[in-house]
Amino acid sequence: MVKATGTVEDERTLHMIGNSHIDPVWLWQWPEGYQEVRATFRSALDRMLEYPEFIFTSDSAAYYAWVEEIDPGMFAEIQERVAEGRWEITGGWWVEPDCNIPSGESFVRHALYSQRYFAERFGRIAVVGYNVDPFGHNGMLPQLLRRAGMEAYVFMRPGPHEKSLPGPLFWWESPDGTRILTYRLPNEYCSPREDLGYHLDKSIAQLPPEWLEMMCFYGVGDHGGGPTRENLESIRRLSGVGTMPRLEHSTPERFFETVRAAGTDGLPVVRDDLQHHAVGCYSAHSGIKRWNRRAENALGTAEAWAAVASSVAGQPYPGTEFAHAWKQVLFNQFHDILAGTAIEPAYDEARDQLGEATAIAARAQNLAIQTISRRIDLPQIVGSAPIVVFNPHPWRQQTVVELEFGGLKPTDGMVDDEGRPVAFQATQSYATVSAWRSRMAMAVDVPPLGYRVYRVMPDLRRPTTGAVEATQTSLANEHLRAEWDAASGRIARLVVGADGTDGPDLADPSRPHALVVDDTSDTWGHRRLAYRDELGAFETTSVGLVESGPVRAILRVESRYGDSRLTEDYVLAAGDTALEVRVILDWREPSRLLKLRYPTRLAVSNATYEIPYGTIERVANGEEEPGQRWIDVSGTLPDAADPYGLAVLNDGKYAFDAVDGSIGVTAVRSPIYAHHEPAVPRPGVRYSYQDIGIQRFRLALVPHAGTWKDAGLTRRAILLNEPLGTLLESFHAGPFPLARSFAEVSPDNVVLGALKNAEDGEDLIVRLVETCGRPADARVALGAWERELNVAIGPYEIRTFRIPADPERPWTETDLLERPVA
Repeated sequence: MVKATGTVEDERTLHMIGNSHIDPVWLWQWPEGYQEVRATFRSALDRMLEYPEFIFTSDSAAYYAWVEEIDPGMFAEIQERVAEGRWEITGGWWVEPDCNIPSGESFVRHALYSQRYFAERFGRIAVVGYNVDPFGHNGMLPQLLRRAGMEAYVFMRPGPHEKSLPGPLFWWESPDGTRILTYRLPNEYCSPREDLGYHLDKSIAQLPPEWLEMMCFYGVGDHGGGPTRENLESIRRLSGVGTMPRLEHSTPERFFETVRAAGTDGLPVVRDDLQHHAVGCYSAHSGIKRWNRRAENALGTAEAWAAVASSVAGQPYPGTEFAHAWKQVLFNQFHDILAGTAIEPAYDEARDQLGEATAIAARAQNLAIQTISRRIDLPQIVGSAPIVVFNPHPWRQQTVVELEFGGLKPTDGMVDDEGRPVAFQATQSYATVSAWRSRMAMAVDVPPLGYRVYRVMPDLRRPTTGAVEATQTSLANEHLRAEWDAASGRIARLVVGADGTDGPDLADPSRPHALVVDDTSDTWGHRRLAYRDELGAFETTSVGLVESGPVRAILRVESRYGDSRLTEDYVLAAGDTALEVRVILDWREPSRLLKLRYPTRLAVSNATYEIPYGTIERVANGEEEPGQRWIDVSGTLPDAADPYGLAVLNDGKYAFDAVDGSIGVTAVRSPIYAHHEPAVPRPGVRYSYQDIGIQRFRLALVPHAGTWKDAGLTRRAILLNEPLGTLLESFHAGPFPLARSFAEVSPDNVVLGALKNAEDGEDLIVRLVETCGRPADARVALGAWERELNVAIGPYEIRTFRIPADPERPWTETDLLERPVA
């Protein structure tokens, strides 16, 4: 343990880490960031010529790739300095991303592409994770870092005034039990360009009374710059003078090696995420959050279908295109972009870059699906129209899909691949001016990661009886019943149980649903822990049934607040355990936010949030919290002995709270772009406010018996985010049957994190993730590859496997970099 026991002050060593934090985008756009990287790296190399003791540390593989692209000569100099130990590569990720909002798989790809790049260009990988500026750190990072070759972690936010820790140096443990040696920076990651005396005094003042070796970062940062001559001269002058410790030019890797050599057994262990700093970042700029989620989903789905098409049809796998697309996503996960804190024009560029990534994924998926579909044997049946439904998930899906269709007649019916009648119903088409074009919602049952053929048939009697009981103020199926108060638009009853009547009522209609909250904080939400200054609630203008049929029913609630309008379509399908909510919001409230609240009668003390590749339980105290695709409150009811709960799922929101049995979703927040305290908005200046205008998103309410672990939330949220796809087909011969599964994963608490071709060949990569904190014996049936995996997986464990293209070779386990695990 790195503590002094009776040592004198002159035995202390402060590891001086010369660096420059570079924001490639913040109060400037990325071309300016590109130039500041060039200038900063040039300056660091020049200082090395002047000060032979100077060592420079830099992270973010994207910056090295930029320099390699624009200045190969300077890149060669950096390679030389890395080889001689005077330039430290750290971080192991593409940029310093927001560490709450990206998906679990995005964090994997940060390491995969960056560490492989470092290994190829420099002959080594980063061994220290490094995120000094991001605004909080999710609790699964220890496992994600360690399985990507990193042995230690450095961060700065939240600071000591925001989160109490047992010391600056500790073991950080993720829910699966993985630990990583972690250091919180004192004071700042950057320094003034002048003498470092004051910077050193402030840093040392934040260290514990008895310390022997610690780190201090210095160098001009944010807009680049790096260590200056004045910095370096002051280190020479101040080292060991008076009460100043010995100042040693060092690197994070050397510091952690010293820590390990001194012994780490006595270091404290922190089992929590590292929050909170700038809680407004979880909701700032809805657009970037949604574009990011869409791109992540599209790439994961496209990779899986491309891998299948490569195996079963010989279609070349577009690995280079996928890597380019992922790097666009990873760059735009930089903390000042994804957190919503950059200037307004930066989001035009982010939209375009994430759109490029999504378009690459869409083209790859279309090619893969049509490559498969054209091989299906589809004999001609006069008057019929084949529809192929594709399930991207490795478990069976019984759900509802929608598709546009031309020429549907009132006498047309539908059958599946075995000729069984299939329920469907008309719904509003996007082509509202065409009587020929229509849209249908159809009930489907599709094999795991596979497809099934359906046919529209002429002169076939349709099922007409509605499987959902619907009135102007209620929806019910065999699993749940929801009723609305016609005057307030609130959910008056929410019953879970057989036939929607046997279970207790979870709803609490006494509390409002759509709350407008005052928010004059800056873009980051500095100094805020919660948003409680309620100004009022949306007033309901109408409640009514807009669609009902044999497949589903839709009840619409419309409301208003000032000039803002809110439309919520509640969708209940036959057999579904979730009540979907399709939201259209026209928001006109600057410096305010909208909380969509779902109050229950549950007595709860904690809420459970999905985080990247894991979950976390937090106190339900109304504070703003980051989460991924779902949040759950489970507890007891006054009139029921057994536990019940409610989960709220989403397709692009990341800010939530829970209090008094109520779940709050921060639907929209409208601060001024890039407004940072202590700046005060000035009268007479025209400011741009975020998220003014129309946005669409989807939620789903999942009332359930038992706890969240009994509700299958992760798989249900995946379906909300990545719905099944459809393809109108034609008649042709082919070797494939009318229904087929290419891969299946079981049991229910295990999901597929990735199914893709390896970065270095045609082998298959399979990533499994346990989602409920329960150990499992996982089975992966890879029908398209004629292979099967049966492996044990621990609570919240992430395991990755390599399936050789040669069927004679056995599969092996790898780390997240696709290297063999010893």
